[in-house]
Amino acid sequence: MAQKTVLIVYAHQSPTSFNAAAKDAAVQTFTAQGYKVIVSDLYAMNFLPSATAADIKGELKDPEHFVYNDEACIAWKEDRLSDDIKAEHNKVSQADLIIFQFPMYWFNVPGIMKGWFDRVLTQGFAFTLQNMYDNGIFKDKKAMLSFTTGGTESMYLPDGVNGDINVMLFPLQNGVLRFCGFQVLAPQIFWSIAHTPPAARKALLEAWQTRLKGLMNEKPLTFAPTGLFDLSFQAGFRLRPEAKEARASEPYGLTTGQHLGKPLPPNNQTKAVP
Repeated sequence: MAQKTVLIVYAHQSPTSFNAAAKDAAVQTFTAQGYKVIVSDLYAMNFLPSATAADIKGELKDPEHFVYNDEACIAWKEDRLSDDIKAEHNKVSQADLIIFQFPMYWFNVPGIMKGWFDRVLTQGFAFTLQNMYDNGIFKDKKAMLSFTTGGTESMYLPDGVNGDINVMLFPLQNGVLRFCGFQVLAPQIFWSIAHTPPAARKALLEAWQTRLKGLMNEKPLTFAPTGLFDLSFQAGFRLRPEAKEARASEPYGLTTGQHLGKPLPPNNQTKAVP
């Protein structure tokens, strides 16, 4: 059997942080299992987060009206992207699993990691308008989020002051990862880590290592199959009438995003359906 490869895209400034410890635990656990492990330490790399014309080598196709997505796609086809993007493309191409390890900033990823999404998930390389979601380019790869929060778990419940964590995760897990075809595994969330005592932190890392040992065999999260939608401009890329009718009596919506005006399916973005 060919050796599996894990890519960890890591965004934290401090090597003594809990995020660093979680990253290190993943490196150690996967290495011990015989996996090849690659780490993109974005801050240590001084990874540039801004998507600009500097990412394209040579002449722009339309310098008068610069459209990053279009120019980057053409540059990818012609092998004219900047060296740092090409290096990340190479890592992604090798990876069977990508783990994004980060502290949640403003209910999202840190800016440097958002820049990684913007610059590395190039049209053509990571998606096309014909190859997205469950027909996406990376449909044979797995991906997951592993992150720390400032608030306690109760603050992210449906009646918590911060709002439902499932709603916050849907743009990242559906709109970025699944859009590119990834099989998205349930996130690893380390709640309120700054207020967690050392013994409890140690227990969290041990539980993380235990999960990592069986991670490749986990079922992914559930998303709406694209076959349920009429993917045409005339129909507005909306749920087919027969699909909507078939779910009329269901107590919950289809997903966190496609809720159909109903209560959200519980834990849709945090737990895989058994």
